[in-house]
Amino acid sequence: MTTSPPRYLQEDNLSEECKKLLSILPKDKGWVGSYVYNYQGFWTPPRFLQGVIAFQQQFQAEDSDIILVTTPKSGTTWLKLLLFALVNRVKHSIFEPNHPLLVNNPHFIVPFLEITLYVDGRVPDFSTFTSPRLLATHVPFASLPKSVQDSKTKLVYLCRNPRDTFISMWHFTNNLILHHNDTNSIEEMFDLFCEGVSLYGPFWNHVLDYWKQSIENPTKILFLMYEEIKKNPKIQLKRLAEFLECPISIEEENCGVVDEILKMCSFENLSNLEVNTNEKFSTGEAYNLFFRRGEIGDWKNYFTIEMSDKLNHIIEEKFQGSGLKFSYV
Repeated sequence: MTTSPPRYLQEDNLSEECKKLLSILPKDKGWVGSYVYNYQGFWTPPRFLQGVIAFQQQFQAEDSDIILVTTPKSGTTWLKLLLFALVNRVKHSIFEPNHPLLVNNPHFIVPFLEITLYVDGRVPDFSTFTSPRLLATHVPFASLPKSVQDSKTKLVYLCRNPRDTFISMWHFTNNLILHHNDTNSIEEMFDLFCEGVSLYGPFWNHVLDYWKQSIENPTKILFLMYEEIKKNPKIQLKRLAEFLECPISIEEENCGVVDEILKMCSFENLSNLEVNTNEKFSTGEAYNLFFRRGEIGDWKNYFTIEMSDKLNHIIEEKFQGSGLKFSYV
């Protein structure tokens, strides 16, 4: 008897409106499912596309909202933890033994809008959310709902260097299909990535749009680099707290609050928690798939010189004159 694939691999729960749209959109080879589709200039699987459209049409932003934005596999899980711990440190002391982050998966505490709350035709109940609402998305800036763009909602954007982003995305998507379909070769997916066909990509469009917006509107968008948080976590955490208008006081610093937040939100601590090693999302994805290595420079274990040269050439061309530089080590 064949078992049906987990829900995250099923593509039959689409509305007629969505199916009609898919029939006219450009498509290419999928990273997880059969295809990704180009909608408003970015690539997304069909199931998420339905969630994106519902998010665009139905979501009403509030001025107090805080939305974390990333391209997939840029350190999203880690920043969700830091964000929650920072914003809720009065309500949930970082020193309490049953802190929500120790007993819940970070994607449950800071849910994705198009991937979780609006996916599969769901209508989210925001009455259970406390203010400020902490939410997440992978949607490019130009495709965010108008209410997000026009309100005082704060956006925290996390960017990771493209080589490590690609390797992490390749591993993650292969792990999702490992027991259900043939996995994808690194060569094939690298070529797709370089052509701009990555989840919510092209990578460079996604990053550059938020980078430019953060320069034009620094009180609305904070642009963080994954590598800078890894190298100088205290400085970047304080920067995040200032942006969110919940600065860390001298007293808190003296009491070890910053150190404790970083310790509790560390990769080593979170990846070993029971909730993150044994449990799954209702749609079937194992929580532990979201914790791999989290290192800077893992790309060196996979990239050939030719791959480095090819991607370097693209990145130099796309980011020329932007002032944005990536750290690879």
